[in-house]
Amino acid sequence: MNLLIKNVILPDGDKLKTTDIAVTDGIIVKIGCADENFKADEIIEGNNRLAIPAFVNAHTHMYMSALRNAADDLPFMEWLFNGVMPKEDRLNGEQAYWGSLLSCAEMIKRGCATFCDMHLFPGNSAKAAAECGMRAVVSRGLVGSDGGQKRLDDQFAEIEEWKHEKNIKFMLAPHAIYTCDKEYLLKISSEAKRLGLGLNIHLSESKAEFNDCMRDNGCTPTEYVASLGLFENKTLAAHCVQLTENDISLLAKYGVSVASNPKSNLKLGNGIAPIYQLDQAGVNVCIGTDSAASNNSLNMFSELNYMTLLHKGTNYDSTAIPAKKALDFATVNGAKALGFEKLGKIEEGWAADIALLDTDVPQMMPLRNYYAAICYCCDGSETDTLIIDGKVVMKNKELLTIDTERLYYEINKIVDFLDN
Repeated sequence: MNLLIKNVILPDGDKLKTTDIAVTDGIIVKIGCADENFKADEIIEGNNRLAIPAFVNAHTHMYMSALRNAADDLPFMEWLFNGVMPKEDRLNGEQAYWGSLLSCAEMIKRGCATFCDMHLFPGNSAKAAAECGMRAVVSRGLVGSDGGQKRLDDQFAEIEEWKHEKNIKFMLAPHAIYTCDKEYLLKISSEAKRLGLGLNIHLSESKAEFNDCMRDNGCTPTEYVASLGLFENKTLAAHCVQLTENDISLLAKYGVSVASNPKSNLKLGNGIAPIYQLDQAGVNVCIGTDSAASNNSLNMFSELNYMTLLHKGTNYDSTAIPAKKALDFATVNGAKALGFEKLGKIEEGWAADIALLDTDVPQMMPLRNYYAAICYCCDGSETDTLIIDGKVVMKNKELLTIDTERLYYEINKIVDFLDN
């Protein structure tokens, strides 16, 4: 299929230019005037639209959008064990599917094409992603050892079920060092090596986790995980808020990607990750929203804004994490962490995952700087059209692959069930 996006705005050095983007079978084949022999099956008029790479949400829990605003302003461990988990225990797979689809709808509306999910209900986030056309890396949150083999078996079955889906990949996900004992962590690591899969783990998220690990193991959570050999697998570590200088060196040494979740970490009172120091050390930093139960949104524009401003303030350096670097965190770095090649840039030969932003709004005028506009001006409402793998999934702000009326009906049913 050939898609032609006409008259969109893109950066040209320090300036902006209006140009065309030609796409064939999900790949950008030409930026500039399309060849006269290029026959478009679909044309999108991009007048007054800024084209940006669609976002990669590197850490979330899709089903938890059904738990939005259900447990707020609580200490982290109380939020997790007393606020969230009791409601999770009442959810079933079908309800998790509708929560996942709600997450997809929100992310598409805010220019996100790809996500990395840690779930409890096999098959449901994969089903939601496939149905609405998103890319996904899916992982079952593994806790144990008691009952741990059953969870692994569920993950293996899910991988087998979805292995032929082009845009769905898998990782194995030991939930955290405080929910997995040493033997189970080693078992998961061994299975990941056997299957050639990466690991997706919460790491050093809170002071409690850090202090408990120091007490129990005589080392930091990062040092503990490294000592067990988990980092010998391709690893995506979420949060990494409480880090020492040695921890940062270890993450860089082993090529661990860090998915930072600035708003969730702030809301849960866990702190601010040392992102500037991680980036300076050469760590591949990417951005996640975490879940709508802890954030409470899945808006990557908002995360971008927090990412840039927080680290300028905490480092007393207005040049720390400039807008262009932050956009890389949210796009190409996330794609690298999740194992998607040639994804996250608008360049010839790269995947056509593109969001078009309406610039004909007050907050985007005057439009001088491409990167500053995205990170400092946008709130996400500007997202007009989203293209994933060369397919239009939202046009003129209308979701084309999701029945929102049915979706909202099902979500309200879930809320009535959980809250009564």
